[in-house]
Amino acid sequence: MIKIYHNPRCRKSREGLQLLKESKQEFKIIEYLKEIPSFNELKSIINLLGITPLELIRKNESIWKKNYKGKELTNDEMIRAMTEHPKLIERPIVINKEKAIIGRPPENIKYIL
Repeated sequence: MIKIYHNPRCRKSREGLQLLKESKQEFKIIEYLKEIPSFNELKSIINLLGITPLELIRKNESIWKKNYKGKELTNDEMIRAMTEHPKLIERPIVINKEKAIIGRPPENIKYIL
């Protein structure tokens, strides 16, 4: 089943969700600010995306700027930062079987449907 890691307050995330609804495929919504992904889950998502943890971080968030920017962090430390502060996670993330994509822009989601 398709999963979307979604933040209802984010316009891009809402647009991505709309694309999924229009696809008429079954999907599960995970509001990641409420259902925070575990360290291992986030590590798995990053592997599916084929990116580094840093590429999944929203670097304009004040939490990042205040606490992490400019520091030498390991990949595990970055993943831990995202589990402690899920607001740092880029959104939306859509997973379909063994494929994943960040829906920025939302049209990217069409590539894995």
